[in-house]
Amino acid sequence: MSAGRTGTPSIAVLIPCHDEEAAIAKVVADFQAALPGAAIYVYDNNSHDRTVELATAAGARVHRERLQGKGNVVRRMFSDVEADVYVLVDGDDTYLADSAPAMVDRLLHDRLDMVNGTRVTEIAAAYRPGHRIGNRILSGLVRRMFGNRITDMLSGYRVFSQRFVKSFPALSSGFEIETELTIHALELRMPVDEMDTPYKDRPEFSSSKLRTYSDGLRILRTIILLVKDERPMLFFSIAGLVLLLAGFGLSIPIFVEFHRTHLVPRFPTAFLSLGLVLLSFLSLACGLILDSVARGRKELKRLIYLSLPVWQGD
Repeated sequence: MSAGRTGTPSIAVLIPCHDEEAAIAKVVADFQAALPGAAIYVYDNNSHDRTVELATAAGARVHRERLQGKGNVVRRMFSDVEADVYVLVDGDDTYLADSAPAMVDRLLHDRLDMVNGTRVTEIAAAYRPGHRIGNRILSGLVRRMFGNRITDMLSGYRVFSQRFVKSFPALSSGFEIETELTIHALELRMPVDEMDTPYKDRPEFSSSKLRTYSDGLRILRTIILLVKDERPMLFFSIAGLVLLLAGFGLSIPIFVEFHRTHLVPRFPTAFLSLGLVLLSFLSLACGLILDSVARGRKELKRLIYLSLPVWQGD
């Protein structure tokens, strides 16, 4: 493990934005008050309104990311900004800055790599039933596949250590970035925790950029791809089992007919059944091979993570 840094930790607040003129000035001011001395970074993602102007006037360090999508913005922020502690929050004023000091303290005191802000609200407009149900389903899938340590996988309010940020590959381009952040922490078995954080509705004249169904499908696709990449034995074993059952299912009428007449009149079905069974064994072989590759990739990511310095306090 690399040597740790001591002293007062530097804190960076990272705010990705797209058309958030109704809220960004207040978000910047709130975090300046909640975390005095923290550097506030606003990364604008092709806004068509006065987001950049208002964020600059509020005292934030404003940068631009031309590639559209929250994942692209987070990748750029993690690459550009140097700090000991990173606070990632949406620029729509739905998360309270007052929660940030406690989240930062939890990260530093317990020497964690991520503190996830679990959304708590009674405001129906803030957390619509469709979003709530979708989050439960997707978070449940991730907990079942990667470990039961994060309950609100899609929260946009998180605090990270430098080790997390600088070892995170950031491959996603859109709102599925939260899924990737969660699975990165769970797969490397990083020390993580959650804290309840109040969640409220957007300010007047502000609209959500989240598209419930299309973004939900993209997140589900990301989960499936990450299972394939990180747990290939599980993924290809399930695929192989499905192929095997399909092959045997198609062969049942053929065996019944052969037992009754000693003839095989349905050769195309017989060949299809045989092909599916052979593909099932091929899928299992792919899983075995890729499982070794995934283990090597995980070891490499773990070594990169361990090579980074950690803040150790005074």
